[in-house]
Amino acid sequence: METNALKRLPVGIQTYSEVVGNDCLYIDKTAFIPKMLEASKYIFLSRPRRFGKSLLVSTLQAYFEGRRELFKGCYIDSVEKDWTAYPVLRFDMSQAKHLEKEELERYLHHLLDENEARFGLTSNSVDTNLRLATLIQAAYRQTGRQVVVLIDEYDAPLLDVTYTDEQLEKLRHIMDNFYSPLKAADPYLKFVFMTGITKFAPQTIYSGLNNLKNISMLPDFAAVCGITEEEVVTQMAPYLDRLAEAKHLTRDEALAAIRRQYDGYHFTWPSPDIFNPFSLLNAMQDRMLKNYWYESGTTTFLVELLRKFGNVFTDIKRIEALACDFDAPTESATSILPLLYQSGYITIKDYDEDFDFYTLDIPNQEVRIGLTRSLIPSYITPDSLVVDNTARRMAQRLTLGDIDGALTLLRDFLLTVPYCNDANSEGHYQQVLYIIFTLVTGYFADVEVRTATGRVDMVLRTDRALYLFELKLNKSARAAMDQMDRKDYAARFALDNRPIVKVAINFDAEQHTITDWKIEEYGQK
Repeated sequence: METNALKRLPVGIQTYSEVVGNDCLYIDKTAFIPKMLEASKYIFLSRPRRFGKSLLVSTLQAYFEGRRELFKGCYIDSVEKDWTAYPVLRFDMSQAKHLEKEELERYLHHLLDENEARFGLTSNSVDTNLRLATLIQAAYRQTGRQVVVLIDEYDAPLLDVTYTDEQLEKLRHIMDNFYSPLKAADPYLKFVFMTGITKFAPQTIYSGLNNLKNISMLPDFAAVCGITEEEVVTQMAPYLDRLAEAKHLTRDEALAAIRRQYDGYHFTWPSPDIFNPFSLLNAMQDRMLKNYWYESGTTTFLVELLRKFGNVFTDIKRIEALACDFDAPTESATSILPLLYQSGYITIKDYDEDFDFYTLDIPNQEVRIGLTRSLIPSYITPDSLVVDNTARRMAQRLTLGDIDGALTLLRDFLLTVPYCNDANSEGHYQQVLYIIFTLVTGYFADVEVRTATGRVDMVLRTDRALYLFELKLNKSARAAMDQMDRKDYAARFALDNRPIVKVAINFDAEQHTITDWKIEEYGQK
């Protein structure tokens, strides 16, 4: 296959003119521009990090500047007739992270300096809101055309202090003050577009912009960011073939592999399956299936929030909720659900129109494995290597159907883990077991699985068998097995074609490991 004829993939490029100027592959999203203009004059879009928001903002900038030469072959070139050049003010807040009050104010002045310089203006005002108001009116008078304002990652200054009330209040006041002129400037404005990860309450961060139209969950904009499967097979087929060749797979097998790894996002329902664009482009370029998105960020704040809200790792799983439970302002949230959804750790998987509730779950394997690995130091041990090796060796045993050997490895591993304050609870060992099994590619573990008579502590699905785990602390494996038999947990899985294996385990709080276990196997018809 001739690979040197392929266009360069725009990995890490967030400027539309650079994508086009370097003859990079561009997944055409310009059909959404007319839809935005029809939707509202003031628009807000929320998407997780690394999902193409900045490239979308840059595309809008090029469009409103009337740079038709950059859009040859794109949808918008076939429908746009006027190509009027409007004055565009762009504010990139992505560099305003981890800033104190004075630093944030200086950064806003820096952004205003840049925009004023483009129109040959200068200002000595110390008030950012007055400078913005003056800049909008000056750009309008200078060009005779209404002004376009593009604000990328509006919430970046606030993300790290979302749940620290005193600091949040100071920074929020600065940002609210900065955005305040936008509503009063309505006669001078053509279009205002704002992106972010999280959703803050309108009255707390942009009180002057209570007319913002939130398009984040509208079906018409489901694929405005990210890459759909249709776009993969129609516009990225040669790259998919190149990946397949490198991995010794057929095209269908390669497509299935990237689906498992990077697909599965839905920001409304109905919605096409959306791939994480950052991970997908990197995978196509490197011809490897790594956890690109997860490795490019940090989950420290997630661990802290799990503690703040009293959640454990196994709480991040399939859940049913109303839209107001997850598409909600994060700073006033009473659960971790809004942040998990808006940050991309869980996504929409189904919708019940009759009862107006959504089913949410982890989108794909990259997020599941990455999230699991990031929590190892908090739940098990700082030595992630020994956990990885234990998971791999246990997987090798399970592949052979040797559950006894897998549990022997687990017992020996737990003896090496330093003392943990939570080790005197059954839930701690459930978390440990769940993390280890989740690290095993190709297996699916779930906890607290409901049956007609109770809940199975853990279910592990493999190609070979279905394992039902009942865990006890300071009791006996016999007691755990008796409970499984008494409540007939296996009946819940009668329609599964795999053999069912019941695994009863007892942990000892003093020794911090397994003391005994029982295994009973029977074939499933």
